[in-house]
Amino acid sequence: MALPDPVPGLVIAYEFLWQREHERKRTEGAKARPCVIVVRIERENDRLKVAVSPITHAPPDAQTPAIEIPARVKKHLGLDSERSWIVLNELNEFTWPGLDLRPVSRSTGRFDYGHLPPNLFLRVVNAIRDAWRRGDGKTVRR
Repeated sequence: MALPDPVPGLVIAYEFLWQREHERKRTEGAKARPCVIVVRIERENDRLKVAVSPITHAPPDAQTPAIEIPARVKKHLGLDSERSWIVLNELNEFTWPGLDLRPVSRSTGRFDYGHLPPNLFLRVVNAIRDAWRRGDGKTVRR
């Protein structure tokens, strides 16, 4: 199975570890879920780090900034037809590819769903930046 190039905007399958799980000393996410790569950081010694934002079916509460994914984008990515949101105030940062990357489909050997459209990805990045400026952002480094 070939790994994709981890570019910003790529949606991958990843065992996201929520901040509340991390605070309870969990080291693994409860399940693999689609996540958007929002940052790619190339380090010395060829180590590559990425930060991902989770996608969830759970509607956001008033304290959780999120962007709903349009149905046509979900269809393009091959995701289900239920409503989903990209959560903007929680990230996981990890060394690529890491232990928590999961295949999207064992039959195809793919680890990604595809890319968000550029205009939606730009909205996500700007909203994440706003959340961090307000002091609402949380990053779990794995």
